[in-house]
Parts: sequence; structure tokens; C-alpha cells
Amino acid sequence: MRVKFDELTWRATEGNTLGVQTAVVDVLASGEFCNTRRRVAHLLGMYGFMLYVVATAVMVFGYSTDAASTPGIWPALWWIGALMVLVGGYWFWFFIRVDVAAEGHSPWRLAKADLFVLSLLASVTLAVLWAAKGGGVGILFWLYILSTVVLFGGVPWSKFAHMFFKPAAAFEKRVSKANGTAENLPTLTRDDPAQQARHSMELLQNAPMDMGLGIKRESPRHY
Repeated sequence: MRVKFDELTWRATEGNTLGVQTAVVDVLASGEFCNTRRRVAHLLGMYGFMLYVVATAVMVFGYSTDAASTPGIWPALWWIGALMVLVGGYWFWFFIRVDVAAEGHSPWRLAKADLFVLSLLASVTLAVLWAAKGGGVGILFWLYILSTVVLFGGVPWSKFAHMFFKPAAAFEKRVSKANGTAENLPTLTRDDPAQQARHSMELLQNAPMDMGLGIKRESPRHY
């Protein structure tokens, strides 16, 4: 019982450590991005969106009556968050996006994968224009509402859902490296027959370990 208890305690401690590493490095610092510009743009959009959503919720649900006076900090945070989203979002869309930066496509080329970033930029841009004009119920207000409905209503079909599954995937990756399974792929050498037999791709079972620079021939620019 003592051995089992110590083993379970060790596993729980290691799991907690990996969870903290995932939260700090992969989630809070966006450590998955090799490119500094891509990481900065993502952090601007992520933290800006958080400020923008929280400030909006507080002002709408906490100070929506005429008798309630909204503290100045919440409009300030709303503006800061919105501008962070716009800077990070438009920077990504026009200068960092993979099909623009690496593949030479036009920044106006659209695909289904762009639903999230476009609806986010449309929602925040219209919100800023609406607020700068003084608010009120008009065409800008209804366009803002429509784009926001598309943003949140499109979660099942857009990249918006990545904020839910990517932390779990990052944690699983750390766990698989820590416990030695490494996603059941060979990590030591292909010269070992046991390692070759474990490989899921027959084409690579007899391939040498050093297969050239591959994608490392040039520095990462877009991920």
C-alpha cells in the first residue's frame, strides 16, 4: 500500500507540474509559436479580447440602468482591449497570415477557416466605430450586433473553438513526453528493430534518422 500511495502521489505531483507548465507556457504565453511576431500578435488579440469581453459584460449587466454610474476604469479597459484586438488582428491578417506571408496569396482571399478572425475583427471594428460616434441605436449598432452573433454563434464551425481544445492537446503532449509514450512514435533510433516495428508509416520504417533539414531550411515566419 505504501508503494502504491507513493506512486500515486508522485503521479499527481507530476501531473500538477505539467498542468502548471501548460497553463503558463502554452496558454498564457502562447509558447507554441516559434515566430515572435506571430506570438505577439496572438497575445495582443487574446488578452485584448479578454479585456474587451469582460469590460463589455460588466458594463452591460452591472451598469445598464440610468441610476447606475459606470466607473471610468471599465470604459478605459474596453477601449484598451478593443484596440489590442484590432492591432493584433489586422497585423496578423495583412502581414503574418501563412497564405499571405509564405504562399503569396492576396490578403483578400477568404476561406472557411477565416470565419473566426473575420467575425472578430468585424465585431470589434464596428464596436469601436459605434462607440466613437457616440453610441445610440442605428445602422452601426445593428451591424455590430449581427457580427457579434456570427462570432459567437459560429463557434462550432470556426477557429474560436481552439481555445477549448488546444490547452487539452498541449497538456496531453507534455504528459506523453513525460511518461515515455511519446504518442507511441519512435523517438530514439530507427536502427533498433523494435523501434522500426512500432512506426505507423511503413515508408519510414527503414529511413535514416538524419533526413536533412526539411522545414528547418528556413526560419519559421508564419507559425
